[in-house]
Amino acid sequence: MSRRALVVLVALAAAPAAVAGCGFGGGGDEPARESRTTTRVEVIRGLDKGDGFDPQAIYKEEAPGVVTVVSLFGSESLTDLQDSGGGVGSGFVLSGEGEIATNAHVVTTGEVPNLRAARKVFVEFADGNQVEADVRGYDPDADVALLKVDPEGLTLRPLPLGHSDSVEVGTPVAAIGSPFSERQSLSVGVVSAVDRTITGLTAFQISGAIQTDAAINPGNSGGPLVDADGEVIGINQQIKTNSGGGEGVGFAVPVDVARRSLEQLRAKGEVSYAFLGVETVPIYPQLRERFDLPVGKGAWLQVVTEDGPADAAGLRGGSDEETTFQVRTYHPGGDVITAIDGRPVEDPDDLSRLVALLDPGSTVTVEAWRDGERHDVRVELGERPLQRPTDSG
Repeated sequence: MSRRALVVLVALAAAPAAVAGCGFGGGGDEPARESRTTTRVEVIRGLDKGDGFDPQAIYKEEAPGVVTVVSLFGSESLTDLQDSGGGVGSGFVLSGEGEIATNAHVVTTGEVPNLRAARKVFVEFADGNQVEADVRGYDPDADVALLKVDPEGLTLRPLPLGHSDSVEVGTPVAAIGSPFSERQSLSVGVVSAVDRTITGLTAFQISGAIQTDAAINPGNSGGPLVDADGEVIGINQQIKTNSGGGEGVGFAVPVDVARRSLEQLRAKGEVSYAFLGVETVPIYPQLRERFDLPVGKGAWLQVVTEDGPADAAGLRGGSDEETTFQVRTYHPGGDVITAIDGRPVEDPDDLSRLVALLDPGSTVTVEAWRDGERHDVRVELGERPLQRPTDSG
């Protein structure tokens, strides 16, 4: 498998340096030479498609763009991270300007709404260079953070971002990061599932997450999950474990969600999300039959947040009456949402994912079913609050 990379040398301005005794004539009138420091930016063009999954080639080309992120919350010393109240995670280069992506939980401490950035953050590159980084912003909802380092004198290899909406189960993937502080470690596996829902740092969940059996351990957080083409499809975020180590069930924030977050962090240092204000449940055949629902797929409204966007638009939740069916309690009578702006909603995860990709203040057309009839409802979305009023999307 071959790889094509374009190397761009960016000369950074530096102060003129006086040079004596170097001219052919030895005269003192020779002008001072200007010293320049170069940032080496290696722009990856992508692995050749169709050559299969080659972990060695992926590691060779991707690992130089993966970094170790060291966060200090107490002491300024790097000598003992545990005693200094710090931790180690991973990240990857986004641009030749020194932008780094990682998880928000790698560089923050505390809980929402009292989350705060680490006192100091350092980024260690594959070539051993270690520099201090600024936390330009963090998004607790998507668990994404944007760091910035001074690129002067560094070799930077930005990793290309792919798309997560087309990722399929069985796709081979590689994770690169610093598990248990073991820098530049590679693990491989496949996509075990898509459209998972995982927790972020707020009460709202992250929809569309990628599950993988590639070994993910503490310290991998913030590192890239890449496909056979060398494109980042997710940011490794958490594991499900009984022992504290990787057990083959890891999760990554989908890159489509991360991309939106990073763009807003770059532009304004924070991220805002749209809010519909509903609590929903999925539909399955027996549920449809039991409650005589008009459609077999969709997000069935159980609760509509009072005075929220959905409520203001006239969407209707279930009644106060509770009915138990197959060990779960339901509120009959609510609308069923089947699309937003023409994009199908087959379950509550679809609804959450579509709303999360929109901006507050957007007006959307919600396709909803009530009493056997389809209705198109115009809804002006609000802004997601820090605290969840209900299990709402």
